[in-house]
Amino acid sequence: MKTELRPALVLFVALSLITGLAYPLLVTGIAQLAFPAQANGSLIVQDGKAVGSELIGQPFADPKRFWGRPSATSPMPYNAANSAGSNLGPSHPALADAVKARIEALRTADPGNTAPVPVDLVTASASGLDPHISRAAADWQAARVARVRGLPEARVRALVEQHTEAPLLGFIGEARVHVLRLNLALDATDVR
Repeated sequence: MKTELRPALVLFVALSLITGLAYPLLVTGIAQLAFPAQANGSLIVQDGKAVGSELIGQPFADPKRFWGRPSATSPMPYNAANSAGSNLGPSHPALADAVKARIEALRTADPGNTAPVPVDLVTASASGLDPHISRAAADWQAARVARVRGLPEARVRALVEQHTEAPLLGFIGEARVHVLRLNLALDATDVR
């Protein structure tokens, strides 16, 4: 039995060191050298303080800010530890009720806006963490944000234009706007 146990223990220790220590250290080291921002969470830093992530949205409810997509994560919105969609199908009554409530909230916040509400402002993404909205969703909110902030609407629309990211390779996906980056740019230009 000793002759069988010793090689098994040696192999166990060797594989534990290789797969549990050496490999993770190697991969972490390569990631830190090749992609330091991504390896550390793709954080957005302002004045030396992390204010968010490039990859995870944040809830914004203040009318002077652009609002992102609704989040279906629980127990709180944009909970990265619980990334998931609602899994409600398009004909599910709970989804229809949630969409109606979100449309009502958007209309209440901006009663003068009679344009159709972009779908990404009333439906959650598959992950529930999407930090982007469509250009149409940003344009839909521009007048409200300008009015509440006391800024010229043309200035707010120019900031939306500056923060619009083109589709990948020019044709994959659609133009999108990173909500946190746009709100930070608004805060930097706010005259109040």
